[in-house]
Amino acid sequence: MTPLMIAALGLLMVATAFLSGLFGMAGGLILIGVLLALMPLPTAMVLHAITQMASNAWRAFLWRAHIRWRPVSVYLIGCALALALWSIARYVPDKPIALLLLGVTPFMARMTPSGFKPNPESIWQGAFYGLVCMGLMLMTGVSGPLMDTFFLGAKFGRREIVATKATCQVASHFTKLIYFGGIIDQAATLDPVLALVAIAASMLGTTLARRILEAMSDAQFRIWANRLITTVASYYILYGGWLLLARSSVASN
Repeated sequence: MTPLMIAALGLLMVATAFLSGLFGMAGGLILIGVLLALMPLPTAMVLHAITQMASNAWRAFLWRAHIRWRPVSVYLIGCALALALWSIARYVPDKPIALLLLGVTPFMARMTPSGFKPNPESIWQGAFYGLVCMGLMLMTGVSGPLMDTFFLGAKFGRREIVATKATCQVASHFTKLIYFGGIIDQAATLDPVLALVAIAASMLGTTLARRILEAMSDAQFRIWANRLITTVASYYILYGGWLLLARSSVASN
């Protein structure tokens, strides 16, 4: 990549880390869509994993006093099961399918029966969500929308949601890095300069968001987080659908 492209990606990573630092979500969803448009899917997944590991690890450190460790430990069980299953299949989706899955996931999560209340403290729910979220992570690069719905349905405060989810996401993105960087047949490599820029930009954006999150109420946090996720998810459905239609028309011609 040219220095100009690396600088532009660095600015994008600061902005998306700021969003994630503010809401604990949405930033990674935006970033993976841009990376998929610019790079082969395995390379995009590896860069996204490094960026999100840095962003989430720094966010977890900043809010470490608010981490709920029981949901984290249970979630890791599901992640381990998912990695074992996907290491056997070694499936890598193409870009249109990945984008459509990115867009559909938040709406699927909201179709959960009204009588079902997410409970991150539950061992069975935590392991199940860990398994499903990690599967989505390995297909689309993110699992945030489903995990967001899981944590937003609990009685956690905004700081606990951000801190606990960030800790879970560090493990998820590390697993994704292992999968796309070494397990699949077309394993990706990455420019070390770009990786360093990604780490620095992620930490900067996360730090900038801290003061605003402190000033926000729990009600404002939930309202704006849901609006942001809906907007981004709708865009990916349209974009992925357009790519599928374009590919179909080219094939028919």
